[in-house]
Amino acid sequence: MTIPAGASGPALRAHVWSPAGPGPHPAVIALHGCSGLYDRKGRVSARHADWGERLSAAGYRVVMPDSFGSRGASGSQCRTSDRVARAGRERIGDAMTVLDHLAGRADVRRDAIFLLGWSNGGSTVLNAVGSAARAAGSPDFRAAIAFYPGCRVQAERGTWKSRTDLLILIGEADDWTPAEPCRRLAAGDPGHVTLVTYPGAYHDFDHPDLKIHSAAGLAFTGSGTGSAHTGTDPAARRDAIERAGAFLAAHRR
Repeated sequence: MTIPAGASGPALRAHVWSPAGPGPHPAVIALHGCSGLYDRKGRVSARHADWGERLSAAGYRVVMPDSFGSRGASGSQCRTSDRVARAGRERIGDAMTVLDHLAGRADVRRDAIFLLGWSNGGSTVLNAVGSAARAAGSPDFRAAIAFYPGCRVQAERGTWKSRTDLLILIGEADDWTPAEPCRRLAAGDPGHVTLVTYPGAYHDFDHPDLKIHSAAGLAFTGSGTGSAHTGTDPAARRDAIERAGAFLAAHRR
């Protein structure tokens, strides 16, 4: 589907998973990482498809906007420092555009729209829920989940606070977006932020089937070397699926 352009940014191409029944349904806006929404064959990538199917089966309308492709970029942006859509700017606007779109639909519960993101999308989640409160009467996110976001910028500022409940899920061994800044971020806002870390897990631990390997030439990594590990951790994946589902269910009531 195509979501009309909002106050800033282009019209957004998005992939949608719809739950059974007429609704109104709770909804999840899900934001891809720097690799983009699609794989090299042009299909929705395995992690996104897995979560889209899983969440829609649980009763959520799931919308995944293509922040990169909607701006004419194809393929991964992970090795590009000057990205066509940044987590601290354009992608916040994308999240808000989809939020306003969903809030105006009769088949969506305006009071139960969630935000979820992975990696660069997870960083966008932090920026989107850490910004100033929305104008009175405007829709807002009921709660949010960030998978292995980059927390360093927000942690270093020392003033970041979430305006909604936020669950952060990250691997202790993540050397792409390290866990320690997220730990500091959560400690500074214990009333809103729940942090779960997974010993031995790397970036992309929730992928359904990704062999652990080292990626090189990355634009941004915790060590600054441009190299980081990524891959599935079955135990962490199982726990994250359970925790994310319980978190959303607790807030959708």
